[in-house]
Amino acid sequence: MSPSFSYYRSVLIVFFLGAILFTAYGQAAEPVPYTSASELKNRFRIDHMVDEVILVVQRRYGSAPVIIVRPDGSKWYASRHPEEVKWVDGITGDMIQIKKPMPGPWQLLGNVVEGSSIQKISKLTIEVEPIPQPLFQGERLKVTAKMLGDDKLLRLPGLDYMLEWTVRLVSKHLPGDENFASGSIIAGGYKDDGEGLDESPDNAIFTSMINLNHPWGNYDYQVIARNAVFEREINYPIYLSKQPITVTMLSSEDPLSGIWNLELIVDDTVLKLNETHFEFELVGPAGLQIPITIADVTQANTLYPLPAATVFGSYRVKGSVVSSTLTGREIVLEIPEMFFNFIEPPQPPPTEEELAAVAAAAAKVAELKAKDDAIFWIITVNVGLLLFGIIGFVIWRKKQALAKALAAAELRLLQEQEAAEKKAASDDNAEIDLNQPEDD
Repeated sequence: MSPSFSYYRSVLIVFFLGAILFTAYGQAAEPVPYTSASELKNRFRIDHMVDEVILVVQRRYGSAPVIIVRPDGSKWYASRHPEEVKWVDGITGDMIQIKKPMPGPWQLLGNVVEGSSIQKISKLTIEVEPIPQPLFQGERLKVTAKMLGDDKLLRLPGLDYMLEWTVRLVSKHLPGDENFASGSIIAGGYKDDGEGLDESPDNAIFTSMINLNHPWGNYDYQVIARNAVFEREINYPIYLSKQPITVTMLSSEDPLSGIWNLELIVDDTVLKLNETHFEFELVGPAGLQIPITIADVTQANTLYPLPAATVFGSYRVKGSVVSSTLTGREIVLEIPEMFFNFIEPPQPPPTEEELAAVAAAAAKVAELKAKDDAIFWIITVNVGLLLFGIIGFVIWRKKQALAKALAAAELRLLQEQEAAEKKAASDDNAEIDLNQPEDD
């Protein structure tokens, strides 16, 4: 007897109920991911099996660093924490490395961006895009690098300010290479600021800013990414090739013509001539700026005349070239700056008439100067004699007045002395008369 319809319906109901219960149980048993830790008021748990963890926290722009509360209630600050804890605080977030963290519930206090992730990372690495080969001197190179947390792209606004990238070119010192005597050259770095070759800021893609104007030869390409929390380094060999384009400034036979030429030599065993285009700018005195474009290059060796210089002074030519290698790689090369001077020719020598006129003018000037000098000395001597006479007369008058005063004073003293002597004599006579006896 075949099963009835009600039997099958009962089996299906039991099956669906079991599926619903299993799904609900699976959802209830699934742990809350760390990226949703902000929903638990910035709390998260660290397991006892973890030996090291790096916390990446996104804060509101310009806010203070977060405060970490450990499971035992003790607090760590960006300015006060154990030496084994490494802490980098940026303007938009914190990166904290903790070795042998205490198992249990942890908490962050601070202006953590709502809905952002508190990332717990056990391993930080970097990934650098390989350098293309051949690589040429003066090439404008665009390659990228990334920071990975547990092999996933690490994104955090303001990460560019929390991480320092350095690119070094380390010479291998191979005989015959131009860089044989070179050492370690700091060639640039990587930035995620939306400037230069970087396409967008804070997209976790760091773009190269590398100066390749260095001697050609074999190098170790060394990339170092570091901050207070970690340091990672990648090394691999590269070869910096000679620039496959040579530009030379040539002057004309007549230096007064103001005509200079550019000799363009393209290595057609490396580059495609029909895809090689030059762009220059002629900069001269009085704010002169003339753009020059050479789009059609049909020969490996080309002579191109510059616009004629019409103003005397110093000029410079700067430029770049875009091209394609025979293997199809698009490149941009910076051309070293070139200079030339358009010098004013010397004036022709003066004629005999001009020389005579100049001599006559010089003689007249000398005569006028001698006359002026004579008048000056005559006036000076006369004024000096007059002043000397006046001073002598004043001195003589003062001497005469002084002599008269002395004579008058001497006469007065003599008169006073005679008067005193007469008075003394009269007094003596009176005393003698009083002492004589009277006559009987």
